[in-house]
Amino acid sequence: MTSGSNLIVRFAEPADYSVLFKLIEGLAEYEKLSHAIAGNALALKEHLFGSRRYVEAILAESEGQAVGFALFFHNYSTFLTKPGIYLEDLFVLPEYRRQGIGKAILTRLAQIAVERDCGRLEWSVLDWNESAQEFYRSMGASILDDWRICRVTEDALIQLGTVK
Repeated sequence: MTSGSNLIVRFAEPADYSVLFKLIEGLAEYEKLSHAIAGNALALKEHLFGSRRYVEAILAESEGQAVGFALFFHNYSTFLTKPGIYLEDLFVLPEYRRQGIGKAILTRLAQIAVERDCGRLEWSVLDWNESAQEFYRSMGASILDDWRICRVTEDALIQLGTVK
């Protein structure tokens, strides 16, 4: 783990929403996608802790400072007839990488999946992020070359969802 400090990996609490959003902004900056952030911290808080919860998050803290996070939600495998966990984002601040924090976050997510009798834990990785791919493989992940992500957003989503 982090040298000379205690690492805590815990579920996010309502008071953490602004810290989580700052980490999301850090992830967007790392991926050179800051321009793509259209949401805000209050919407994140509502989706994490509101009357209808869409996502969950865990925080990694070192010496009381948030240094990483994972945001995830349940999906479902019809073939396994079991729920799964989809990891939307995993991020560790650059200055805290290679200290076991990412591994601790993934391990905690795997524990949650096992506790909830999930059939799988899955996520996507950018094709250019070879260091992340190497890390995920070292954790036992398979990278599925024969699957592609399909996405419908913005105007195309509205058009698709409009009854004709």
